[in-house]
Amino acid sequence: MEAKLVSLIRAAAGAARDRARTHPGALTPDQLPWAVIKAWDDDVRGHVERDPRIEDARDHVLITAVDFAETPPETEPERVGPARDRLLAAIDRLERTVLRLGIVNRRAAALGYGEAGQRLDEG
Repeated sequence: MEAKLVSLIRAAAGAARDRARTHPGALTPDQLPWAVIKAWDDDVRGHVERDPRIEDARDHVLITAVDFAETPPETEPERVGPARDRLLAAIDRLERTVLRLGIVNRRAAALGYGEAGQRLDEG
């Protein structure tokens, strides 16, 4: 049985990718990093056991989102694509890391997202 948490992880990664693909847009550079990571923080972060490798991958998403947000499309358009690609790669890494290392915590189990202690990579 695949934990419901797996679908939440995939949805959070998809939401992050959508934010990255639509920038520059309505969000300011100060808002973009937090918007990219919002679904992850709201729907996933509190439902997996803490693991420093997962937290490092999350921090990397924030760092690359800041870098991307600070890339000026009007004066340096040639830097926008590579900065976006780095952000998308960081999001992919976060998704893979949590799917590989994540363990359903008790809070998630109480919500029906899987069994407490269930490793996500075992499905």
